[in-house]
Amino acid sequence: MSGLLPFYRGLYALSNRQARRKTGIVGSLCGFCGTQSNSKPQPRFGLLFDIDGVLVRGRMPIPAAKKAFEKLVDPQGQFVVPVVFVTNAGNCLRQTKADQLSHILGVPITEDQVVMSHSPLRMFKKFHNKCVLVSGQGPVLEIASNVGFKNVVSIDMLRESHPLLDMVDHNRRPKLPASPVGTFPKVEAVILFGEPIRWETNLQLIIDVLLTQGNLTNAYQNQKIPHLPLLACNMDLMWMAEAHSPRFGHGTFLVCLENIYKKITGKDLKYEALMGKPSELTYQFSEYLIRSQAMQRQWKLPITSLYAIGDNLMTDIYGANLYNRYLEERAARKNPKAIAKRVTATGSTTAMPQEEEIDNLWESELALPSANSCKSILVCTGVYNPNAEVPSDANHCIKETVFHGHRDFRFDPALVEPGHIVQDVAEAVDLIFEQEKFVRQ
Repeated sequence: MSGLLPFYRGLYALSNRQARRKTGIVGSLCGFCGTQSNSKPQPRFGLLFDIDGVLVRGRMPIPAAKKAFEKLVDPQGQFVVPVVFVTNAGNCLRQTKADQLSHILGVPITEDQVVMSHSPLRMFKKFHNKCVLVSGQGPVLEIASNVGFKNVVSIDMLRESHPLLDMVDHNRRPKLPASPVGTFPKVEAVILFGEPIRWETNLQLIIDVLLTQGNLTNAYQNQKIPHLPLLACNMDLMWMAEAHSPRFGHGTFLVCLENIYKKITGKDLKYEALMGKPSELTYQFSEYLIRSQAMQRQWKLPITSLYAIGDNLMTDIYGANLYNRYLEERAARKNPKAIAKRVTATGSTTAMPQEEEIDNLWESELALPSANSCKSILVCTGVYNPNAEVPSDANHCIKETVFHGHRDFRFDPALVEPGHIVQDVAEAVDLIFEQEKFVRQ
């Protein structure tokens, strides 16, 4: 992780350059900062918004979202508090998602305000020069390049090179015996961005890569050695679009892959890292962006409170509460019980970087967390959408009997207990402003 400090310094410098060039919320602030009046509100908190089920359903805005953002943006189109949009989507670039949100919400949003599920991959520099196979949909090669990977192959490229491997769909089978087309590089790691389009093809070829140690000219090998490094983004089992019921997410695809691998080998599939909510990596990266916005606007630092607004108990609420637990324990970091409690919460040390790597990440001044808390707020417009009235007492809210979180994150009832339940995102913003005694001017 020795390359992380230059990464953060470079990212911060890039953010400053972008701020001077852009005309969006973050980018057009230099003149504003220079003339900022002392009478302007000085927010000491930042907002982390989930997108699907909180702000939009598919490509349609939830009515309360526009109402909420009327309170968050001043007449000049600038946010009055630092805001980051944190999504487990991974099928596009940050700039593309920012443009989509700007169009849907009618508010100027920059890529510096967007965290995709794959954004933390920028930190995994030890894989950036390796040959990696990427799975997902959308511009996967461009996404991989954007987060730092230099030698990337896609499932489609692999399938074209080895046409005999994809045999589930009879209509796509080769008509005549085929040999590998040209030479195909040895795969050294696998990156899962999100749910693919043809699940049978991706499941088959990813299993092939893992069981041949990346050399597809070989037969399956006896798995006495660990399989290739596997990094996965987005653990959502389900997500909310325009349909009345939740739809399969990438977490469902991961369940399939994990069970196929174990059925064949008798061993558990292992992840080098899991990212996207509820991973701490995603919240740490989000806090960094919140802090950067506050610095650019010359708001009084530090940002001491984060509020995470989401609709999914097993990602948004679990992740916010897990990060809040970390922030609380960080004050007593020298106490070995803090690490033990965290491992108990996740159920696995593979769900995030090793402890010393996180230490190295947070050693630099820019990466050091400054928040004291990350408070979770559940809205009822997405995956969690009760028919009954919203309970006024959060202590009587959710007691899930079926754990929808990822296999490597142990169920802990305290982590899926939201700090507050509200009807929609507009009520969430009202609640936060009230708690923070924040008054717009």
